[in-house]
Amino acid sequence: MKIYTTVQGDMWDMIAHKTLGSTALTDRLMMANRKYLDFYTFPAGIVLTVPEIEREPASEGMPPWKKIT
Repeated sequence: MKIYTTVQGDMWDMIAHKTLGSTALTDRLMMANRKYLDFYTFPAGIVLTVPEIEREPASEGMPPWKKIT
């Protein structure tokens, strides 16, 4: 299990980008840390759980001519 400790001014989408690599995964981060849903901007020192995300192979979602076979 990975954790992330907030710094003053962190926001959900910023943390998702730093820890999970995409703001599109913000909802997954939020659902893993429901007790902090009242925060929009975090103070320093909140310890969040970073969910494990299965990564798609790099060629998934790419046009057929760009896929590595």
